[in-house]
Amino acid sequence: MNFGNLKGIDQNISRLVQGTVMLSSYSQAEANDLLDAVFAAGINTFDTAHVYGMGACETLFGQWQASRGIRDKIVILGKGAHPYDGRNRVTPEDIAADIKDSLERMQTETIDLYVLHRDDESLPVGPIMDALNDHLAQGTIKAIGGSNWTTARLAEANAYAAEHGLVPMQASSPNFSLAEQAKPPWDGCITISGPQYAADRAWYAEQNMPLFTWSSLAGGFFSGRFTPDNLDSFDNYFDQLCVEVYCFGDNWGRLERAQQLAKQKEASVAQIAIAYVLNQSLDTYALIAAWKPEEAADSVKAAEINLTADEIRWLENGT
Repeated sequence: MNFGNLKGIDQNISRLVQGTVMLSSYSQAEANDLLDAVFAAGINTFDTAHVYGMGACETLFGQWQASRGIRDKIVILGKGAHPYDGRNRVTPEDIAADIKDSLERMQTETIDLYVLHRDDESLPVGPIMDALNDHLAQGTIKAIGGSNWTTARLAEANAYAAEHGLVPMQASSPNFSLAEQAKPPWDGCITISGPQYAADRAWYAEQNMPLFTWSSLAGGFFSGRFTPDNLDSFDNYFDQLCVEVYCFGDNWGRLERAQQLAKQKEASVAQIAIAYVLNQSLDTYALIAAWKPEEAADSVKAAEINLTADEIRWLENGT
C-alpha cells in the first residue's frame, strides 16, 4: 500500500480509502469483520459522512474503532453539511451540529480530515471558512476540504483564507474515473473526468491539492455486469443510475480497452479502473467501497499496478 500525507494529520494516509456507506445494512459483527479485513489489508483511511444511514454508519464504525483501540492508527475522513429535507445546510450552525453528532457517534475527540459534503454557492465563503477554522482551533478537526466544490469556489475560499490569515481548504473530493458522466447523477455533483474538465485537473496540479476522488468504478460500470445488450434488465436504483450516467458512447470503448489491459497485466477490470485513478499526475486518493472482506484484498492489488502515461492515454481515447 502506498501512502501520502496532509498537513495537520499525523498519520500517513493510505492511497485507498474505504467507504462506510454500506455499513447501515450490516450488523455490528458484520461491520467489524469487514473493517477488520480492510485494516488488515493495509488500508488505514476511512470515508464517513454524517448523512450515511442517518447516523448508523458512523455509529457502527465508531464502535469498531473504539473496540479495537486503534484510533491513533487510522485516519477518518468525515463529511458534513449535506442538504436535508430540501434545505441547504452549509452554515456555521449546521457544520457545528454535524461535527458534534459525528464525534459522538464515532467515539472520537477529533476528525482528521473534515470535508463539507456539498457547497451552497448562494452564500459567501467567508463565514464558512471562519467556522471551519474555529473548529480547527478547537481541535475537533485537523484538516479541511470540500466535496463537490468547484475549483472556482475552492479558489475563492482559499483567497479569503490567505487574506485573513486562516487555514485554507487543503483537499477536494470530486468524482473522477476513467468513464465520463453523460449527466450528473444528482444535483450538485462535481466531476473532473474527461477532456472537458482538463482545466480543472490542471488547476489541481498547479495547486498541488490532494484529491480524494469518489466512484473510481463509475457506479459499477467497470464491474463487468453491464453490456450494451443488457441495460434494460436492471431494476435496482443504483444500477439504473449507472445505466443512465455511464452506459453510453465512448465509455464502452474505455471499458473494452480496460478489459484488454487487464488481461495483459493479469488483473481485473476493476483493478485497472482503480489503478487509472491512482496513476495520475495528480495527488490522488481513491475512495473505494469493498462490501466483502475479500474485496478489500482485491482492491489493494490495484494500488500495486503501475500504468504508464501512454497506457493512461490509450485507456482514455485509444491512441
